[in-house]
Amino acid sequence: MNSRSVSVSSCGGDGGGRRQASSQTEAVVKGQNPRLSKVNLFTLLSLWMELFPNNEQNETEVRKTGLVVVQNSKVIGLHCSSPDLHAGQIAVVKHGAKLKDCDLYFSRKPCSTCLKMIVNAGVNQVSYWPADPEMSLIEHNALNDSCSDAKLDAKAVERLKSNSRARVCVLVQPLAYNMLQFVEETLQKCGFLQYLADTDPHFKLEDFFTEYRKNKLKEFEELYLISNEDVHKDILKTLGLENLCDDPYFTNLRHKMKELVILLATVNCSIPKYGTVGFYCADKEIPPEGQDNTGIQEIARHCMLQAQLLAYRTEDQKIGVGAVIWAEGKSRTCDGTGTMYLIGCGYNAYPVGSKYADFPQMDDKQQKDREARKYRYIIHAEQNALTFRCQDIKEDEKTMIFVTKCPCDECLPLIKGSGIKQIYTGDLDVGKVKPDISYQKFSGLQGVRKFTWQWMPDPHTGIVENGFLIKRPVESSDDKLHERKKLCF
Repeated sequence: MNSRSVSVSSCGGDGGGRRQASSQTEAVVKGQNPRLSKVNLFTLLSLWMELFPNNEQNETEVRKTGLVVVQNSKVIGLHCSSPDLHAGQIAVVKHGAKLKDCDLYFSRKPCSTCLKMIVNAGVNQVSYWPADPEMSLIEHNALNDSCSDAKLDAKAVERLKSNSRARVCVLVQPLAYNMLQFVEETLQKCGFLQYLADTDPHFKLEDFFTEYRKNKLKEFEELYLISNEDVHKDILKTLGLENLCDDPYFTNLRHKMKELVILLATVNCSIPKYGTVGFYCADKEIPPEGQDNTGIQEIARHCMLQAQLLAYRTEDQKIGVGAVIWAEGKSRTCDGTGTMYLIGCGYNAYPVGSKYADFPQMDDKQQKDREARKYRYIIHAEQNALTFRCQDIKEDEKTMIFVTKCPCDECLPLIKGSGIKQIYTGDLDVGKVKPDISYQKFSGLQGVRKFTWQWMPDPHTGIVENGFLIKRPVESSDDKLHERKKLCF
């Protein structure tokens, strides 16, 4: 077996052998909040893209696969397979020669059809999640049939890997110390859950969070993990990962995979399916019932959770913010994302190339001296998403930005000026004026539709002047109350 073909990273830095110059620090500095490594961020995004809302079903033995395309440490593509094309094929169709020297993160090991094309395109690295591959070895008992298409494909993939210049590997890094606890604690304070706690007196945040995560974890374990250790070892051997089948490597691998799946399930709790709560616009031209389309709400929630994952890559010690920009094309394409395609994404961070402590880190509560505060130096998530976008924003297409925190007065003119048509966000900070930062322009913004996290608007209930619902009264009917509180998994 080629010695460079398999790599399970256990260090804190990014894989790929190239220097990362776009962040101040990769490892956790003493006293700093934990953050996701780039490898783990891209891995989690690929897993999450596998669940991009799509009503089309693929009945073949090829499993739906998520893909993240990274160029110079910047995400230039978020894809998932469709009934017509595999994820790797979609990457070639969408990016072509631009794939040269890119790193690709798959949620499953790609099949030979995909691998030969992306290797031929000159990619630098192909990373994949070490579970059931794209050509499923679990479905149709393929693992026990030496002549099955899946087994033959696995052998072809190994041959392609051994004779290619691209590095084909497994990159599963351990989470930073206390990362899971940090994510759980911060998410329970996030604006989306706080809105539910503020508007529904029967909403028990901690109980809801625990139960919702339990159900999501069960769902994700079935999708991304292999419960039977012997079956997992057989799959790893078939994939050419025999070295990972012996302890302590096997146990460590499964532990790292489990932690990442737990983190993904935990992040999913921050924007839950709960009653009629969703992202709605107060624009009278769009009636509430027209916004209650399940597909629209599912896509909005999925994209916002992408942004939520990005927020845990932040360099801001007070609050992480993530932003992702998508556009809706005029016609359906080959991608599993349908008419939607990525424009750009980002998180709040300091300027590219800066090192830790080059700039102030504290806010107004920690530092009384205005000159020594962070605000004049940190670049907001929306600004990074616009700066490092991978596609032009087209005037005749609907472009939307999903932000985990209400855009401030500094970012709103940039969003409007760029041609973005819709903003999806929370509204807890709307109208607030804080030292060094304010949120006064959002409610009066014209020319951009604002979809905020709220109960589905009802024309018969009170809507305050700025377009946001006041607190909902609790229904007197026990049946209606039970219906609204019902969990949706």
